[in-house]
Amino acid sequence: MLWPTALQEKLTHAVFRSQTALAALLLSLGAHAQPPNWPEIKTPSPGPAAAIGSGSNGCLAGAEALPEEGHGYVSIRRGRNRFYGHPALLGLIGDLGKRLGKSDALLMIGDISQPRGGPMSSSHRSHQNGLDVDIWLSFAASARIANEIYPEKTDPPSLVATDGQQLAPTWGNPQRLLLKTLAEDPRVDRLFINPAIKRALCETEPRDQRAWLRKLRPWWGHDAHVHVRIKCPSGNADCAAQAPLPAGDGCGNELAWWFSDEAKMPSKPASPESVPIMPEACKALLPKP
Repeated sequence: MLWPTALQEKLTHAVFRSQTALAALLLSLGAHAQPPNWPEIKTPSPGPAAAIGSGSNGCLAGAEALPEEGHGYVSIRRGRNRFYGHPALLGLIGDLGKRLGKSDALLMIGDISQPRGGPMSSSHRSHQNGLDVDIWLSFAASARIANEIYPEKTDPPSLVATDGQQLAPTWGNPQRLLLKTLAEDPRVDRLFINPAIKRALCETEPRDQRAWLRKLRPWWGHDAHVHVRIKCPSGNADCAAQAPLPAGDGCGNELAWWFSDEAKMPSKPASPESVPIMPEACKALLPKP
């Protein structure tokens, strides 16, 4: 039996996975629905910051660059030019580094958004409006070591065992504290994390203290990093908020579905018509021909 909440998420995830491949194809073909020049834009647009559209279909005006190093964190893989975000998100990263980061255990900050957001040429369908950030679940002894050990195509180790069911021995309280701190921050809308990590937390957290687990949403992959999405900042009229999370801690049937045979079935490819048209306001951010 497929439960209603799980069915909704199954459909959403199926569309996401198929659209990711399709979006990459349209980018390479120069399709109008996904302008091919967003990854080529090297600088933010002038003017005030504004998140436009959604994380999976939007853009970012007036972006700010995350410094390469800050108190308690280091920004890695800067060659991708994906270290731009809305000031509200950069504020969250700064606060998190000050609270959890240590001189010998730095938070590693991965992709945020491109200088003007928009669709990327690889790795993500989301991260388009400056409100998403990937934070690795491993910590770095120093900024130099972070960039030497984890260059462009080398990921930090998975925190999930090879069977995909249990957590790796490297999982510990620092990772739990990172997720809990993020989930309890009112600026955070949701966190995308591997289903095995969510299940382990559901099994170990006291039942009367699991309210924060509601924001942890199971998602394929996400075994080495957490994908953080914040709420639409105040005054950003063109920002499209995601549907509210279901009630409860998410530790019941909807989580169990992720370990079912149905969850492992391949998704059907999306049709070209299902790729969304970008918000009209994004056109103003594209360089003039």
